[in-house]
Amino acid sequence: MAKIDKQAIRDAYEEVRNDSNDTNWAVMKYDGSNIVLSATGSSFEEFASNFSDDDRVYAFLRVVAGDELSKRAKFALIVWLGKNVSGIKRARMGPDKSLVKEVIRSYAVELMINEKSELNEDFIREEIMKAGGANYGTGTRD
Repeated sequence: MAKIDKQAIRDAYEEVRNDSNDTNWAVMKYDGSNIVLSATGSSFEEFASNFSDDDRVYAFLRVVAGDELSKRAKFALIVWLGKNVSGIKRARMGPDKSLVKEVIRSYAVELMINEKSELNEDFIREEIMKAGGANYGTGTRD
C-alpha cells in the first residue's frame, strides 16, 4: 500500500476550503509509491495542465456553484487515471484512494475522469449541480 504525505495534503485541503484566499485546487500525485502534494493554485488552466495520459492523480477542487438566488463554494474530489497507466498501477488506485479520503473528507461529488474532454470547468460544475439537488431559477428539472 502507498504512503501518503498527510500533513502537506491536509494543509492544502484546508487552504482550498478557505474562502479568504484564491487557492481553489490541490493536486496529489505519486512519487514512486508515495502520494504527495504536487501543486496548488487558482487558475483552472493551470489545474488542467497537471493531468496527462501517463498520470494517476487525485485532485481537490473548489467551484462556485448555484444560481441567481444562491451561490456558494462546492468541492469535488477528482480521481484521474491516464490512458497509459499500467494495469497494476490502475489496480492500486482503489486501495490508495481510501488513504486520500482519510484527509480529503468533505466534498459534494467524487468524479472518476480519464478523458481530457471531461476535465473542464463547465462539466465539473454541472456534475456538482446534479449532486446538489435543488437548482432554483432554471425552470427545469432533471
